[in-house]
Amino acid sequence: MGLFDKRSELQRSYDVVADAYVQRIYQELDDKPADRALLDRFAEALGDSGPAIDLGCGPGHITRYLHEHGIDISGVDISAKMVKQAKKLNPGISFKKGDLRQLKEEDNHYSAAVAMYSLIHIPPEEMVQALLEIHRVLEPGGALLLAFHVGNEKQHLAQWWDRKVDLDFYYFRTLDMIVNLQQAGFEQVSTYTRNPYPEIEAQTKRTYILAEALPGIPKARRSATLLP
Repeated sequence: MGLFDKRSELQRSYDVVADAYVQRIYQELDDKPADRALLDRFAEALGDSGPAIDLGCGPGHITRYLHEHGIDISGVDISAKMVKQAKKLNPGISFKKGDLRQLKEEDNHYSAAVAMYSLIHIPPEEMVQALLEIHRVLEPGGALLLAFHVGNEKQHLAQWWDRKVDLDFYYFRTLDMIVNLQQAGFEQVSTYTRNPYPEIEAQTKRTYILAEALPGIPKARRSATLLP
């Protein structure tokens, strides 16, 4: 199966679960004080530094939280139905359909980006390329906050919440992700790892990394793309 087919399955799968995702995930921050604290500090550090982007925003709950904390932020997601839900649930915030591996914005457009569990569908061998695209749209010194499940394996789902899907979830070791970030032109600022909250989320350890986009990535390397 080619990459284009896999991308289509990613879109289709999240379209299929969009309504259930809203019911189960949209209010998740209410029960996750550590995540709220991280986002609070992120928002405080950004202040009014400029526009930010929520990559793989889903129904927009992270986008909304940061917006309510004064951040000029919009969201992008590969699923049209997720974007539709985000627009309905978060009036006054801009959301659009798009692929974080091939963003439409010009170089250095954003001051910050968040990717909360949205890189988990990127195979390890393609992660640096995806991070290079994020780096491209960030201004020098721009901040990236990302989160992922910790491990060294792939999980495939054919069914999710009683819906038929075709999704691969990739787990990453923290050090491996730090190396990926360095290869894509980021400098690690801080790292936080926590155990899962019992019963309210998948029982996996999670890592959050705050990184800074360094200048000087060669244009030929930045312009390479994952997409056909």
